[in-house]
Order: sequence, then C-alpha cells, then structure tokens
Amino acid sequence: MPADPKAIGARLRSERLKRNMTIAALAETFRDAASERDRRSMPKLKDLCRTIRGHEAGEHPPGPRYRMLYTAVFEMTEEALFGDYDAESAGASTWPVPGVDLNGTFTIDDHERLTLAIQQPVRVDMTVVDSLATILAMQRRLDDTLGPSAILSATLAQTRTVTQLLRETRGKVRDSLAPVAAEWVQFSGWLHAELRNDTSAAHTLTEAEEMADDAEDGILAAQAANFKGYLARQQGRPRAIVRHFLAAYHTSGAHPAQRLGDAVQAAQGYALLGEQAAARRLLNEAGALEDEAIRQLPPGTAYWLTPDFHHVNIGLALLALGEFPDAAEHLAAGLGSLPADQQDAEWTREYRRALAEAEGRA
Repeated sequence: MPADPKAIGARLRSERLKRNMTIAALAETFRDAASERDRRSMPKLKDLCRTIRGHEAGEHPPGPRYRMLYTAVFEMTEEALFGDYDAESAGASTWPVPGVDLNGTFTIDDHERLTLAIQQPVRVDMTVVDSLATILAMQRRLDDTLGPSAILSATLAQTRTVTQLLRETRGKVRDSLAPVAAEWVQFSGWLHAELRNDTSAAHTLTEAEEMADDAEDGILAAQAANFKGYLARQQGRPRAIVRHFLAAYHTSGAHPAQRLGDAVQAAQGYALLGEQAAARRLLNEAGALEDEAIRQLPPGTAYWLTPDFHHVNIGLALLALGEFPDAAEHLAAGLGSLPADQQDAEWTREYRRALAEAEGRA
C-alpha cells in the first residue's frame, strides 16, 4: 500500500533539510539532474518551487518523473522515499515522530525514566519534567521544518500524556510541570490553527489560556491569546483580530517582544475595520516598545520573536493601511531575516502572499 501523501511530504522535506538545501536549491538541482529532454519540458524555476512545496505539504504526491528526480538527487531508493511507513517500527513510545529521530539526544535511561513516569506518575521528578520540556522544544522546531501535518498526531498523543501526568502529580514537581503542560496544549492548538481545524483550535487555545493562568505564566497566557488572534486573521474576522491581540497585548507578565507584536497585529485588525487612527496609535505604541524588546532575548516559548521578525507583522498592518511600498519593504526584510529552518515553514505562506500583494500594488 502506498504511503500517505502527508507522510511522503514530511519525508521529502526531512531529507531536503538534512542536506541543508532550500527549496530553490533543490529545484535548481532537479534541473541539473534531469535529462535534456525532460529539462526542456520542466516548468520555470518559480513554478518548480511551487510544485516542490506542494509535494512537501502533501497536497499532491510526486509523479514518476519527480520520483526519479528525488531518488537521483537524494541518492536514495524509491522504496525508501515513497514506500509505506511501518508504524510498528516506531515502537509503542509516545515520543517519536514517524520518520524523525526525535529521541536522538536522549539516552536509554532518559527514555526508560519517561516510560516509567507514564506508567507510575509517582516517579515524575524534576529530571522527567526537564526531559519533557526538551522534547517539547524539539517538537516546536519540527513544526518549522516538517510542518503541522507531519507532527499533529504525535503532538496530540504527547499532550494527552502530559496533561494526564499533570493531573496525577503534586507539590513542587506539579508546579514545574504545569507550564510545560500548558505550553504543550497551546502548541496543539497552534497546529490545529495552522491546519484550519478551527473548532479544535479555538477550544484547545482557550484551555491553554486557562492552564497558563493556573501556572501563573503571563508569557504563555499572552501567547495563547495571540494564537487566537492568528486564527481570527485566517478566518477574516477583523473584530476578533483586534479583540484577541489586544487581550494578549494587555496580559500581565507578557514579554516586551510579545507586546510589540500583539500591538502591531491589533493595529492590522483596526486598519481592516477602517479605524485608521486606532491602527496608527497602536503602531506608535509598538514603536515605543522596540528598545525594551531588543534589550531582552525573546522567551524560549516564543523563540521566533527576534527584532527582525516583527517586520512581517508590521508589513501586514501597513498593507491593511494601504501603504503598499512600505508594506513590501517590511515584509521582504522580515522574510529575508528568517533562519534557514524557518524559511519554508507553513506559517510563512501568509506573509509571502501578503508580500506578493504589496509588490503588485506598490
């Protein structure tokens, strides 16, 4: 039985990233590897990149010609790249992701400790909590490289396990586990939002807000509200955009980099409503936060909030205000600043579409 297109896409993306190749570099390598006859009939480089993105997203499986190119470029057999994945080969562990060596940095003792903690929650200690936090950090990075479809199932299973552990632990260990569990629930909500599982996303992110409050973690609470704003933006609901991003902006304990980004994104919502004065006021407030945000490293739970990253959301706000040349400049700067492992992330597509619109209207 052939593998699911989503699984094939995740595998292709993983192999590309192992070789430190961008999609554009892979497209150029395809052209070099193709026969002269095939090369003449291949699409232009830009369209070829779009085709590769479609393969990796699982939107459509590669046909015979592209299978041949992938096997030639990656120097792998067709079975290894496109064959069915044997789920049993991953074992019964909650932690591995199909096709990804998630446990590569953990020893056998680490894995055994986690397994025993799941079976007997009384064994949960600070070492277990630290291991869980490390796994979660790895999962979040996988979203940037493999995309939400490839890791949703594993993440949901992990979330169920961790929240069950939270219910069964007490004392200082529970206090330390609470923010990890809240972040795991939040991450599940984010993956649902990326995949437009809107009802599941809204429900899960609301649960994440409540768990962040229980953990007394303002950064996580603000991020859950921020993700609700992202979902509202995908749904085209400007009042909800304003409501959720303002909630994040005013959350006690939020990091300055979070507040800067939330103000900018709430400004976009106001601009979409035609309330330009409110939009510009928030953009000015965001500008006043820049120095403070730069002086502090972004929180680990929102590692992407570098000073350069904010350009993409400023670009969205300026686009909504009709300032097309400035919007294009900010969007291009923000996208260009992304590290290699985020360049082709699923969530960048929104910004790339906005950049194309801004450039087309500039």
